[in-house]
Formats: sequence, structure tokens, C-alpha cells
Amino acid sequence: MASLIEAIEIKRKMFFEHEGAPYYCIEIDVSKPTARGGQTLVRIKMRNLLTGAVFDKTFKAGEKFKEPDLVSAPASYLYADGDGFHFMDQNSFETLTLGASVVGDAKDLLVDNLNVLIQKFNGNPIALQLPPHVELTVTSTEMGNKGDTATGGATKVAVLETGIEIRVPLFIKEGDRVKVHTETRDFAGRA
Repeated sequence: MASLIEAIEIKRKMFFEHEGAPYYCIEIDVSKPTARGGQTLVRIKMRNLLTGAVFDKTFKAGEKFKEPDLVSAPASYLYADGDGFHFMDQNSFETLTLGASVVGDAKDLLVDNLNVLIQKFNGNPIALQLPPHVELTVTSTEMGNKGDTATGGATKVAVLETGIEIRVPLFIKEGDRVKVHTETRDFAGRA
């Protein structure tokens, strides 16, 4: 049986189950009473891992939550088609198909054989976790002009192999491989 977590024990970046759904704690604020007999309240900014909804909710310190049945399975990206995005589970070698709603904006950073983590709740895939950086090839970009750096415009737009556009330094040219930070989608260096 899963152990129970009291509201006062929940910390940032922790997972817990509330009303049958898994949640992720984004922020937490504990307010201790100033008067005798007052209750300690815990305000949690939380994200529903099934719907992606983010909201604040206040609980009494003694309220208990179950630990969610969350498992992160390593997988590698294979391809996308009309049915969804296909990944190979690295443990069981079976193909997992995720819908566009589960993959979300991560589709802009998916390339063949990219290693990812697929979060499963009660055995069903619910979320995709990308590595901190991905390496992509620049498919088109303008040439940098001499003197552009003097005006403070030391970056230019580059289109990468997945179709995503990012700002890169002037020395990057077509065919170069670049690292992209998956959270901010910023240029993170040459690959």
C-alpha cells in the first residue's frame, strides 16, 4: 500500500495524489497561526499531471495525500504519424504511442533516437520529459553581416530541422549542429 503524505510534509517539486489524480507541487506556503488554537494552513500551487491545469489550493496541515503510482520509463523517439508520436520503451522494447495532447510543445524538439522519459500514472503514459538539451541541425539562416555586432544585434534567426525557429549567434551557418535548451528553447552552444 502506498504511504500517506501529510500536507505539511509536501515540498517543492514533489508529487502527490489528490482526488484520484496525480499532482506536482510548484510552490508551497505554510502559514502558522498567530492566535492560540488556530490551524496551520498549507497553500500549494499545484499542477494536475493529467490535464496540465495549474491552480492554488489551501489545505489543513494534517490532511493526508497518497503517493501517486508514477513511474518514469526511459524511451527513445522513433517517428510520428497520423496515430501520434511513437516511442520505444527501453526496458520492455515495446512501442508506446502518445497523442499530441501528451507530447504538447515537445514535438518541436523531437528528433530520431532522442532519449526521453515517459511518465506513467497507473501504467498509462501521461507526460513526456525531455533531456536538458537537444542537438538539432540548422536548415536555414541568413548570413551574418560585418558590423551587426556594433549595433547590439549579435544574433539572427535560424530554422532548425524540426521547423522550430530560435535566435543564434552570427557565426552559425546552415548545416551546423546546435544545442537547444529544452525548457527555454534558447541557443545553448554548438553541438
